[in-house]
Amino acid sequence: MDSFAAGTNRPRHPLTSMTYKPKPPTWLGIGIDAWTLAADANMVIAMRIGAMAMGGPAATREARLMVDEKLATNMALGIELMTGKLGSNPASIASNSLAHYSAKVRANRRRLAK
Repeated sequence: MDSFAAGTNRPRHPLTSMTYKPKPPTWLGIGIDAWTLAADANMVIAMRIGAMAMGGPAATREARLMVDEKLATNMALGIELMTGKLGSNPASIASNSLAHYSAKVRANRRRLAK
């Protein structure tokens, strides 16, 4: 079963067979997403500081990985912005930019929590 309703370009609702039109992002929702990203990023920073304070080869690898990830993520976001993949209005660009960073931060939080 595909994610689109038959004969339409509208996505299927994940819980029903009904189609729905995704709602544009609101600034309140963008603010909540930004706050959530900040909280997750602070957690990742705290875990990284703890790991790096112990020193050794693992700390060196983590520091190198941190810098490499930041460069790659920022470059990918710039490309998405320049190609229009983030949207065409300020709210969608802000929302999609937050989603781009949030995915990376959540992945780091899960990895560092192990």
